[in-house]
Amino acid sequence: MPPRSEEPRRDATGSRRGSSRGASGPPRPAGERSDEPVLGGISDARAYTPRGRTLREDGGPAAAGRAEQRRTPRGGRSQDPFRPALQVLDGGRSGAARAGNRQVGTTRRDGGAGRTTVVRTVTGRPPRDEPANTARRGSGAREPRPTRQPRSGGARESRRGDRPPARRPSRRRPTPPRLADPGRRLRLGTALAMALFVAIGVRLVVLQAVDTPAYADGGVADRLRTVQLPAPRGAIYDRDGAALAHSVEARYVSADPTEVEDVEATARTLSPLLGVPASELAEKMRPRKRNGVDSRFEYLARGVDIDRAREINTLKLSGIYTLRDERREVPGGDLAANLIGFTSLDMVGLEGLEARYDDLLHGEDGERVFEMGLGAPIPGGYSRTTPAKPGSSIVLTTDRDLQFMTQRILAKQARAAQASTAAAIVLEVGTGEVLAQASHPTYNAAKPQPSDPTDREDAATSFVVDPGSVHKAITFGAALQEGAITPDTSFPVANFVMKGDTPFSDTRPANGRRMSVAGMMAYSSNVGTIEIAEKLGQERLIDYQRRFGLGEPTGVGMPGEASGRLLPPEEWSGSSYGSVPIGHSVDATPLQMAAVYAAIANDGTYVQPHLVKETIDPKGNRTPAEPPVTRPVLSPENAKALRTMLEAVTTVEHGTGLAAAVPGYRVAGKTGTGWRLVDGKKQPGQVASFIGMAPAENPRYVIAVFLHSPEGSGGDVAAPAFREMMTFTLRHFKVPPSSGPAPKFTVFP
Repeated sequence: MPPRSEEPRRDATGSRRGSSRGASGPPRPAGERSDEPVLGGISDARAYTPRGRTLREDGGPAAAGRAEQRRTPRGGRSQDPFRPALQVLDGGRSGAARAGNRQVGTTRRDGGAGRTTVVRTVTGRPPRDEPANTARRGSGAREPRPTRQPRSGGARESRRGDRPPARRPSRRRPTPPRLADPGRRLRLGTALAMALFVAIGVRLVVLQAVDTPAYADGGVADRLRTVQLPAPRGAIYDRDGAALAHSVEARYVSADPTEVEDVEATARTLSPLLGVPASELAEKMRPRKRNGVDSRFEYLARGVDIDRAREINTLKLSGIYTLRDERREVPGGDLAANLIGFTSLDMVGLEGLEARYDDLLHGEDGERVFEMGLGAPIPGGYSRTTPAKPGSSIVLTTDRDLQFMTQRILAKQARAAQASTAAAIVLEVGTGEVLAQASHPTYNAAKPQPSDPTDREDAATSFVVDPGSVHKAITFGAALQEGAITPDTSFPVANFVMKGDTPFSDTRPANGRRMSVAGMMAYSSNVGTIEIAEKLGQERLIDYQRRFGLGEPTGVGMPGEASGRLLPPEEWSGSSYGSVPIGHSVDATPLQMAAVYAAIANDGTYVQPHLVKETIDPKGNRTPAEPPVTRPVLSPENAKALRTMLEAVTTVEHGTGLAAAVPGYRVAGKTGTGWRLVDGKKQPGQVASFIGMAPAENPRYVIAVFLHSPEGSGGDVAAPAFREMMTFTLRHFKVPPSSGPAPKFTVFP
């Protein structure tokens, strides 16, 4: 073998791989022609490279010397210190293999010139049919696979002579798995996270800016709670400020049937405290459904005293609760009950003045709206409070003491006369104020439930009657005003008179004697009154009926007041000319007739009767009621003359109203006997009445008494009650007695 060359070997990149010793003699300069023939084989000299590859160089005979190796411009060992690591990542291939085929170690001789050149060739990836590694020879160096030599001068050279190297079996090297790129995963994750945050941000913007009202309203509705603040109901006072009806704070007791553990035991415990039978309480506490849902609330009692409610709370009964309530109290019980009326448990007026002035008395309820969370108001949350406006109070014109005595006297007389219905009215002359208005039967307004509906009616405004002879004052007054008669008029009066097909007669016949108008009034002559009406005429009589307030409600303030009815001219029959002047075929209420006599007592001026004097607002400001309607009906002179005629009723011997006389006072009035009408039909029995005024010389008060009894005239049934009522009234208001006696009257001049 030739000696190894001392020249260091370089790979395709110019890196130094090692050294080998060649034949004796110095190295041949580069480009110098060698005279030695090229053997065409691969030199046994090998160079070890850091990449684990062995490069064999061709060498000629010793005479040829060393062929200078051709170096690439990329020299230097320390060019890429990280290349071995990159080779590992790239599957273990050398940089030369990646770079393609390069000439690194093949020598050839130019045919014509006799010049030898050294060409190094580094092959790329081995073909599939060739082994990746060559067999190691001799010293263990790997022999490179043969490569096609470039043509030079038309001659082809081969390694180791002309014989090609033996082929080895093909073995495919497995491709290592490709490692993931962490940068790509990081970028993808960042993109997804950003997309998620953008979506959330967009949704938040939509919720906060676009859908805010809808979500806010929906959320508020779930959180808001409303608590009613009931307005205290106004009171009803008499003319002196005494409470006839007022409200007090109370409690109601309720049950939640879904929470009551032992119904029977709870009912037995509450029964004596609430005054309600245990069976009734147990029925209310049993589970039930309302509208398909389990009931969670049932009233057990309303208007319970506060102390009693506290006692119930101390028992800590499951499912039993007490909350604020209001109770209407009527201190007098049945005192003016038919006037006042009553309310429901929810403080709504149902009858009487409570119903008529419900809007004024009830006031305006308030409310508190607040946000609730976890069973308690949210601190700092939404809260709005609308204060309740208490109802206004009303002051009546009635006098509590007089009302009490009037009711007492009326009830006593009604029982004595077996009257089914009775009414009494006390009016103040000049003002039209109702000082007392009593009805029989009556009831307890504090506990109205057991009473009959007819017992709760106000007879003074709903009791429609044929007034009878008390109507004769209208006929005489109209005749005086129209000049048909004078206070001194007298004429013969027959025992009866025919009107149509109906005879009209007198209780005390005159037998055709001349009779004074005062005597006709004292004896209540039907025949004499009919003759006066003939002088007055139909049209003027109806006109004065209207002027005195008949045929329409008085507007006293009571709900459901009857208007009565006047017989229109076209409905008059032949008998109507006899019945109408004496108070038949006329529908009127006791209050309407009392207002007629109050006009006579007030010097002929009609004043609308009224019950409400003033109102008091929640701040205590007083507002007088609207002034009553007034109108002149008679002149003062004619009114005075009429009053004098009416005095004859209580002073003339055998007069019909002697029982109504009040000792020490001059009394003017008239008795009457009529019928009760229901739906226009006459009812069995009679309506006895008396309406009078005192003192007659300067009337202060008018009292009307009506009783519907099986039998009895006004002088026998109503006059005694009038006397008691008027006596108490005059003394109660400290009216001095009359200064002189009543005038003397002549019945048959």
